[in-house]
Amino acid sequence: MSRPVKSHQLLARAARFNPSEIKKALGEVEGFNAKIAFLITRSVGTMACAYLFCLIALTSLPAILIEAGVLTRSDVPSFLTKPGLILIVAWIAQTFIQLVLLSIIMVGQTVQSAASDARAEKEFTDTETILDRLDTHTAGGIRDVLDALHAITTPTSVTPGPPQDRNVG
Repeated sequence: MSRPVKSHQLLARAARFNPSEIKKALGEVEGFNAKIAFLITRSVGTMACAYLFCLIALTSLPAILIEAGVLTRSDVPSFLTKPGLILIVAWIAQTFIQLVLLSIIMVGQTVQSAASDARAEKEFTDTETILDRLDTHTAGGIRDVLDALHAITTPTSVTPGPPQDRNVG
């Protein structure tokens, strides 16, 4: 009896930044651009990256709260309200992530989809081969096993000989 797979195990594996898994998967991808797109897509799809993006987004929050009148400048460290920092955060969030990173992720998803399609095609071919071998009419598969079983169970013409004594020994 097999143990049921718990979804939190699968989610933890999917959201984790695991360099060895990424390196193995990169070996399955061909081409420099595809490798870069795949690497970025796998890296961005981790909780570590989500935490990083959250920190970037929260960096500009104090300045916005000050402008909204919720906080005063004395409530937060002064470096969080500097215009340069706010501009950098805005550039990262609005320009880099939206214009650059999203297109790279789309390419990476296309690469992952193609690899997934190739694995599915191989699995389908393997399944067809197994089913063909299990067909009782296919030579070289289960047909040979059935013929051997029939040969063992089919009585042959045996000439009667003297009875064997079972207690000899």
